Amino acid sequence: MKGLYRDFFLFPDITILIGLIALSASLQLWHGLTLWAVACMLLGLLVFMFSEYMTHRFVFHLKPPKSPFLLKMLRRLHYDHHTDPNDLHLLFLPLWYSLPNLSVLAGIFYLISGDIWLTLAFATGLMTMLFLYEWKHYVAHRPIKPKSRFGKWVKKTHILHHFKNENFWYGVSTPFVDVLFGTLKDEKEVETSKTAKDLEKRA
Repeated sequence: MKGLYRDFFLFPDITILIGLIALSASLQLWHGLTLWAVACMLLGLLVFMFSEYMTHRFVFHLKPPKSPFLLKMLRRLHYDHHTDPNDLHLLFLPLWYSLPNLSVLAGIFYLISGDIWLTLAFATGLMTMLFLYEWKHYVAHRPIKPKSRFGKWVKKTHILHHFKNENFWYGVSTPFVDVLFGTLKDEKEVETSKTAKDLEKRA
């Protein structure tokens, strides 16, 4: 079990992400934590949940593009992960993808708020939820048994996404967003997909 935790926390992208969260949180504490800052952090958590769902459903599950560059990118970001769900190097989102995307969300927030410290709090929330996303995703694909009912539910729905039907159960950190968009189904009501493990074969 210790090896499983070591594989997660010492994976370079995760180690760097933890460092960035610690740095941004330390800066917040140094500047002085306010209720507005806490609210912005919570907003960052919420925004990431929706961003995660939208990206997973509408970007990562795009039909194979004709552009060789875009196809190569989608293979690295998601297609190959469906083909080999337990490959550790395909399990985590690469920082060259996730950090620029979070920066865009933080930039939009700054344009709205005009406050660099509140933006930093918002970014801290985004990165924290990214970390939780990576952990939930890791647990779903490794021999780790969640202790809580919620954890077991999250793991089960993600396994169904991979091995039952890739068109449902998009939420990784939480399936609640699936409820809002109608993609959380009873597994008995969903047909087994022939392309769940090979997204490139979808028509």
